[in-house]
Amino acid sequence: MRGYIYLFLSILFEITGSAFLKLSEGFTNLMPSILLIFFYGLSFALIIFALKTISLSVGYSIWAGLGTAGAALIGVIFFNEILSNINIMGLVIIISGVVLMNINQKSKEQAHHT
Repeated sequence: MRGYIYLFLSILFEITGSAFLKLSEGFTNLMPSILLIFFYGLSFALIIFALKTISLSVGYSIWAGLGTAGAALIGVIFFNEILSNINIMGLVIIISGVVLMNINQKSKEQAHHT
């Protein structure tokens, strides 16, 4: 359970870092540039701890998938970006893939314990 807490926090920090990536304007704004490095650093540190108890395939797919979806939502909410129907379909497919990876992993774990 602790691994998933680390993973969730890692995703939040990765999404926050992505917002500052946008605000840094190619590392030309100092404070957003510093904050993006800080938040990405925290994100990577936490995913390292998460992967001690979560398999790489599941942990990374959750991190990448939810990070992508979260960054898209941040873009819409804070940067007035527009998601087309194709973009939304792509996000649904990514999140569905994350769910399937997690279901498959849980099935393997249950089979291993019986």
